[in-house]
Amino acid sequence: MLNNCCLSAQQKHEYVDLGLPSGTLWATCNIGADNPWDFGEYYAWGETTPKTRYSWNNYKYAANGDVQQLTKYCTLSKYGFNGFVDNITVLQPSDDAATVNWGSEWRMPTREEWDELEKQCEWIWTENYQCKGKKGYLVRSNGKQIFLPAAGSRGYSFDSANTDGDYWSVNSFDYYSYRAIGLHFYSGSILFERYYRSAGLSVRAVRNKK
Repeated sequence: MLNNCCLSAQQKHEYVDLGLPSGTLWATCNIGADNPWDFGEYYAWGETTPKTRYSWNNYKYAANGDVQQLTKYCTLSKYGFNGFVDNITVLQPSDDAATVNWGSEWRMPTREEWDELEKQCEWIWTENYQCKGKKGYLVRSNGKQIFLPAAGSRGYSFDSANTDGDYWSVNSFDYYSYRAIGLHFYSGSILFERYYRSAGLSVRAVRNKK
């Protein structure tokens, strides 16, 4: 059957081995979701708790709510608070919503892992997953599958839930430090987007094969 999965004994979260070359294991649900079809919570990039509103004014790493006054993950002084630069472009575990919420075995995917998932798997758009009325992609490989619901986003131009899917990676966008890389999809299209870090996106966790 295509819904085979394993259960992490320590963290009690299910994952699937899709037989990917990297050995990456993908969680069956979004962070904050109880079922594969649930949207789950939304997180700004580098934040680990959900909010009711997503903007630069309440973003953790923007001093004075200013997109050009970053206090962490900054590669160019013109975007840093008082010229701050740390040249960190990958989320640290303490800022990773998957790690903080599910434990040290889990993390957000890299841009390369999302790319591998796209290239190595069959993506099938569905309009009514499990008869729950949820749109999104079934991602199949190795006789197994995960479902990525089109949960939309918060505080960004792609806010349409159940139409678009928006998922974070751990990677910032080097040149424009106030942006980070995520996967954006809708029916018929899967692409990478450079989102504002302050936006609220879905998080799908991964873990390494032991």
